[in-house]
Amino acid sequence: MLKILIAEDDLELRQLFAKVLSKNGYAVLVAGNGQEALERLDEEYVDLIISDVMMPVMDGYEFVSALREAGYTTPVLMITAKSAFDDMRQGFVLGTDDYMVKPVNVNEMVLRVGALLRRAQMINERRQTIGETVLEYDSMTVSRAGSSMTLPQKEFMLLYKMAAFPGRIFTRQQIMDDIWGVDSETDPHTVDVHIGRLRDRFRSNPDFEIVTMRGVGYKVVKKHGA
Repeated sequence: MLKILIAEDDLELRQLFAKVLSKNGYAVLVAGNGQEALERLDEEYVDLIISDVMMPVMDGYEFVSALREAGYTTPVLMITAKSAFDDMRQGFVLGTDDYMVKPVNVNEMVLRVGALLRRAQMINERRQTIGETVLEYDSMTVSRAGSSMTLPQKEFMLLYKMAAFPGRIFTRQQIMDDIWGVDSETDPHTVDVHIGRLRDRFRSNPDFEIVTMRGVGYKVVKKHGA
């Protein structure tokens, strides 16, 4: 079970977030400020952190800064009452992965948490193999039988995402949220364009194919023998 740490000094919000995340299948740890959160991290591994900004003892900015300086790469979703661009920029510069402004829509929070966790998995794995085809995240290359091709970033990440779960259907919206971001204003049909390009590139690949599930989305399917 994936584990999430909530650093929030408001007891009611902390309990609300914990309840919602628990109902969605996550294990939850809580802390009342950044210092407590760091102490919890010394005791237990977590997959993602949700942190408020305005907290006593150690605020969210100080917490994220200390977290990154200590070498933690855990994804952080920052939640705050501040909406100014400079506040968002400060959080991102310090190492925040995503940002939400209060009042928080908890359903949106769950979507963002899921997207951040999937991105983290993609980055941590850094390599996928289907049959004899190898996808290398660091170089964004796809190799097979001594031949290698470097893909544009979005195309690679799209293929990498689906290749991590062969046979699983991904909707356009899931792909948009994970690859382009929850806040992206890009037309969802751009996914179709990228899928078309990937199909053209790997039409003759003997290990996998990209299948359209009409009205639903797409999936990568292993070919027989792969």
